[in-house]
Amino acid sequence: MSEARVDLSEAGAGTHGGLDGPSPDPMKFPSSEASSSDQQGLLPAGHSASSDASPSPSAEASGLLSLPWEMVTHIASHLPAQCVITVLPKVCHALGNVGKDSTAWQLRAHRLIGSRAGFPVGPREDFDWPSACLEMEQLITCWTGQGQLVARRTQEDEEEREQARPQERARHDGELAAEGQEDGREDEIEGVGVVAQEVAYGVDEGMEVAMEGEEGKMQPIVGGDQLAGLREALEERLADDAAALMEERDHGMAFDADEGQDGALNNREDLPDPRNIGNGREVEMEQHQSPRSPSPPPALECITLPSGHIAQVNSVLLVGGEGAVCATGSRDWNVKLWDLQTGSGGTLLHTLGRQGDFSTHRGWVWCLASQGPLLASGAFDSTVRLWDLQAGGAERGLIRAGAAVLCLSYQTDVLLAGTFDKRVSLYDTRAAEPLVKSLRLHGSAVMCLAADDKYIISGSKDCTVAVYDRRAGKGLKRLRLSSYLLSMSYSGCEVWAGDNRGMLHSFSVQGGTIKPLSQFDVGHTALVTGIHRSPGSLYTCSSDRTVKVHIPCAPPRTLCTLRHQDGVNGLSVEAGILAVASGDACVEVWRPRK
Repeated sequence: MSEARVDLSEAGAGTHGGLDGPSPDPMKFPSSEASSSDQQGLLPAGHSASSDASPSPSAEASGLLSLPWEMVTHIASHLPAQCVITVLPKVCHALGNVGKDSTAWQLRAHRLIGSRAGFPVGPREDFDWPSACLEMEQLITCWTGQGQLVARRTQEDEEEREQARPQERARHDGELAAEGQEDGREDEIEGVGVVAQEVAYGVDEGMEVAMEGEEGKMQPIVGGDQLAGLREALEERLADDAAALMEERDHGMAFDADEGQDGALNNREDLPDPRNIGNGREVEMEQHQSPRSPSPPPALECITLPSGHIAQVNSVLLVGGEGAVCATGSRDWNVKLWDLQTGSGGTLLHTLGRQGDFSTHRGWVWCLASQGPLLASGAFDSTVRLWDLQAGGAERGLIRAGAAVLCLSYQTDVLLAGTFDKRVSLYDTRAAEPLVKSLRLHGSAVMCLAADDKYIISGSKDCTVAVYDRRAGKGLKRLRLSSYLLSMSYSGCEVWAGDNRGMLHSFSVQGGTIKPLSQFDVGHTALVTGIHRSPGSLYTCSSDRTVKVHIPCAPPRTLCTLRHQDGVNGLSVEAGILAVASGDACVEVWRPRK
């Protein structure tokens, strides 16, 4: 099981009215069925509370709508975007117009990201400002708060470890002293240090010389009384040395405790304090209880799917519209479906495959894509297999691609596959002969794909990016980069991609041409293996063992970083849910807490 650690990469930003912290939950406004008395503060006197009779902002009356329209929109800009989009239109027509003011949304967006960042990165024409603001507010609320919470817990754990170090040193010193005492007992000398041992050895030599005499003959010089007196002197000397040694040890423990943080309390269990006799369990419990400061529950929860694969998970995909089902493809040749809605940690639904087959594919499963109820899986066995999610994962087709399948893109009318033999192939999954067209757009393996109903955009290991016009049936443009792309996300007029050096690239696609916009360093130090971009969110993952959550501005504003024990091979985002596939056969799912 992988363990993720979270580091806050930047200070959190509030979603409304400033950048001081996470926003509160969306405000609850009265619905269209609310009583007229609930709307008296909004409507001028003498008007009906019906939405059909809602006044215009210029009406001469008292109430909110009597204010200048600029003031009304400014007040609304401090409400959550969710409220402006879904609630205000139900109050009255005039307030519903607030959500149609593009300038107000732009001001809100720039307040969220800061004045120095550019947004959007791509073309501004037809940009969906309300959706972008809504996504940014939700992203900041969830991930900034999550980052702050986990960072605080990590800091507290570090402080606990620092406080425990003096105790460990004292315990180690005590063990060494105990070992020294045991060694002394082997020589029949109890509780002695170096000085006491030297005295003992000297006495033995003196007794031996006295007994030998001057001529080497044995002389009974030492009598019984003398021997008894010598023994008493030795015992007194040993007792004094042992007491001095214990006093020195106690002083050293106290000194070490003063150097640590709250170390004196931690070291008490090593001292022979009579108050601890018979009460050791309570003392131990008190010492191990960390005084954590109370904090609100995090907005997100993380679940780890049970260990269903026996090799690295290369691909992960959320399907079902609301992230209800998670599909995972692994180097163990299998594709598994997981139910994320039942149980607290996810439940295995199916391991896909025909009856009698010992695995889903006959090679590494490298990519997944879905459209409606159909799921496509591509593998190193040069096949694409189709599965019907509504029929319990039953197989619906087999496509022989002719080479290892490295990337997939499933559109409403066509399935696209990028393969190791430098081709982009188009398939009609409904036809008996599914291959529609095979395109040779690159000089090396096709590593990533993105498409819509107009264009197909592909990246290759030959460091090129190609655009193909589906309607005209021809290639439009090919760009050459200094690195090759491994992951790609395409929405609206913007394309975001990650390369083999840890860099992010953004492009605009307009009028049949692709134009490079910017290149960003967000802190990844190795292959960017996955990327997801929407109008208001940006997620990236890398083989450097990190997942990063950003606002998609220029430059991207990183909200937090998730750290894993192994490289991260892919991610999927749907309805605010993030699924992450890592190299330790583990899949983590981050989702809003219910």
